[in-house]
Amino acid sequence: MNFVGSHILSVSQFDRQAIEKVFEVADKMGPFANRQRVTRVLEGAILGNMFFEPSTRTRVSFGCAWNLLGGEVRETTEIKTSALAKGESFYDTARVLSGYSDMIVMRHQLEGSVDEFAAASRVPVINGGDGSNEHPSQALLDLYTIRKEMADRGKGIDELRIALVGDLRYGRAVHSLCKLLSLYNKLHFTLVSPPELALSDEYIEGIREAGHEVNLSDQLQSGIQHADIVYVTRTQEERFPTPEDADKYKGLFRLNQSIYTEYCEPTTVIMHPMPRDSREDANELDNDMNENPNLAIFRQTDNGVLVRMALFALILD
Repeated sequence: MNFVGSHILSVSQFDRQAIEKVFEVADKMGPFANRQRVTRVLEGAILGNMFFEPSTRTRVSFGCAWNLLGGEVRETTEIKTSALAKGESFYDTARVLSGYSDMIVMRHQLEGSVDEFAAASRVPVINGGDGSNEHPSQALLDLYTIRKEMADRGKGIDELRIALVGDLRYGRAVHSLCKLLSLYNKLHFTLVSPPELALSDEYIEGIREAGHEVNLSDQLQSGIQHADIVYVTRTQEERFPTPEDADKYKGLFRLNQSIYTEYCEPTTVIMHPMPRDSREDANELDNDMNENPNLAIFRQTDNGVLVRMALFALILD
């Protein structure tokens, strides 16, 4: 993969060699992310952060990663604050804003929207999430976290046992992560969800065709046994036709310390792409897990800055 000047729109662009290149550079970004060293390599460069769908971690970590490399960030949030609300096309918006930026990160609620925008952009574009489709940088930081967590336990990603729990139908982070994990060898996937929110056949067939084992379950307790990684997701209520449709699935799978102790192995790592829904009727990952040393969700968010710094460094050479 030639990173220089490239858009990052899908994890399908990556092979294992490209992934390892990102991780190699991410490892080198630690001193800068931890403020032990300072660089101004992007001084004078501008990142256009265009987030037309709510975001905390992705938007802020992309901006933080750019700032840590010495650049400046200009943000557009919500469609109603942009000319798109006046009927401007993606083409016109892309042509204009790419003239003001050295790179653009975009999130939008419509699948394929970032691809359409990138086709008209004059600068590289990174997909910050397009509807229920993909979230490539999230999958890369998740995989980077898995690699680090498994290395601390004397293991690698090959032959990983992973349980994916929750809304697997609409969870774009899960979709992208499954594609990346499929590049590795002899993994065991357990997909835990209500039948209505199951991972689509397209993804399941892709995993199996890559030589991995896939088991389906609608029971949390049995699904998380013997897993190296339990990756929990919230119900993506913004993807449902109405809030009432989503409410039927909230709180079906709740992982707390009691369930973890009884059914997980002592070294099982707990991950979540965030945000976790801590409302009483949802609470898919209980706050009583916060002191569990195997809860990796905040290490994930820290790793997101490193991976996004690495993407900027590689794309801008």
